[in-house]
Amino acid sequence: MLEIAAVFITITALFAWFNYRFIKLPATIGVMFISLMASLLLIALSHVGFDAITDWAEAWLGQINFNALLMDGMLSFLLFAGALHVDFHKLKRYRYSISFLATIGVVISTVAIGSAAWWLFATFHMAVPYLYCLVFGALISPTDPIAVLGIMRSAGAPEDMEIKIVGESLFNDGVAVVVFTMMLGAATATEALTVTHSAMLFLEEAGGGILLGLVMGYIAYRMMKSIDQYQIEVLVSLALVLGGYTLATHLHVSAPISMVIAGLFIGNRGREHAMSDTTRRYVDGFWELIDEILNAVLFVLIGLELLLIPFEWSYLIVAAPIIGVILVTRLVTIGLPMMMLKHWIHYRPGTTRVLTWGGLRGGISVALALGLPESDYRNTIVMVTYLIVLFSILVQGLTIGGVVQRVLSQEADKS
Repeated sequence: MLEIAAVFITITALFAWFNYRFIKLPATIGVMFISLMASLLLIALSHVGFDAITDWAEAWLGQINFNALLMDGMLSFLLFAGALHVDFHKLKRYRYSISFLATIGVVISTVAIGSAAWWLFATFHMAVPYLYCLVFGALISPTDPIAVLGIMRSAGAPEDMEIKIVGESLFNDGVAVVVFTMMLGAATATEALTVTHSAMLFLEEAGGGILLGLVMGYIAYRMMKSIDQYQIEVLVSLALVLGGYTLATHLHVSAPISMVIAGLFIGNRGREHAMSDTTRRYVDGFWELIDEILNAVLFVLIGLELLLIPFEWSYLIVAAPIIGVILVTRLVTIGLPMMMLKHWIHYRPGTTRVLTWGGLRGGISVALALGLPESDYRNTIVMVTYLIVLFSILVQGLTIGGVVQRVLSQEADKS
């Protein structure tokens, strides 16, 4: 395992250096693009007789459990680090729209995308049962702020747009995992899909995750407040993530949601009342560094996963219209709460456009797809998911900066 980690970290460092030195794309998108090109090169070499290196790469990647690595390891760090730098007072201002997008919006997205996928799969003779299509709808619903956030900041995106995307993404990741678990249980006949049972399971997972996050966050906060030693306080925050995520898993509550709540607690109350200036500097620096490293590793792994996913051109024909359905569904779920709340909350013109195009799909969708049990439909769902994620990151991710700039210039012209 140590050898695998050493090789992978080395590859990630080389790709990150090459991108920064020559390609100059945004960091996460750049390393994914390079790893994707490397995968395509290896596939091309295997078709002209150079099978040995491709076989070695596939065997090496096959030892990495992407689902376990992300869902049971990296996700806890990424969500905590993301929540740590979110101002709760600013987040609270948009709590109703964010709550809608992260709960009802995820359910609407799951049903709409799943239903469209069911029809498209049947149209192109890839019969996938409706419940498995709902599983697909759930795993493709969570948005990923990792790639888009840096681009929006460099494009000078207003803070209100930034806080909406980050707030929604942090919470809908956890909610979507809960919905995915329920749909998968129903599809594999291990859970009953009734309204009462689903509501109770959702309350147990999501509500339990919120409660555990508050308790763990408060304990860590009291420990940090009782001392002024930045090394120990950084260690306490690290223990909070590792221990809290493991405890949530054993208690069968939502570990992602618990990490978001704990991150918000430490990042706001902890930062204000329990940390000295020195501690804040070290805690922020530590988690920003962890965030950057894990994001680079994650996006390199997404690009290299192409070597292990069986590709057929028919998947591309299905993925293309589903991308359209995803964007339309997102437009509706964003526009609806904004229309309902416009008399109480002011939204900047163009916010709907930015949030729609900025709702990137990323590593969580790929990890959930790869974690599906073996079935006649698994490869279809995995490949279509992968194609949608590639489009989302490479096309939407590289153009969202232009969308933000256009919205800001139109706003400036009107004023």
